[in-house]
Amino acid sequence: MPPAPALTLVRTATCHLCDDAQDVLDTLRRDGRIQVITLDVESPVGRALLAEHRPALYPLVLVDNEFFSAGRLPRKKLARLLERVASDAMPPVR
Repeated sequence: MPPAPALTLVRTATCHLCDDAQDVLDTLRRDGRIQVITLDVESPVGRALLAEHRPALYPLVLVDNEFFSAGRLPRKKLARLLERVASDAMPPVR
């Protein structure tokens, strides 16, 4: 089975959208569905990702190092992505 997708959350401390995204991602992480890397916007890596992706809002979310969203976490889009990953990991039926 392939490893769970790695989601990177670049957040700031005073952001309710960041808190909401952190809660959702932490729940999925505890369920074993994803890996989560949380970075502060002021960290060197956080700054580099912000410079690269230039999000209009926080948080910035990457999936396996690719842009996924900025601002409010799109839960339905994330659910579809995780369903696709899970179905790709299933062995073929014989």
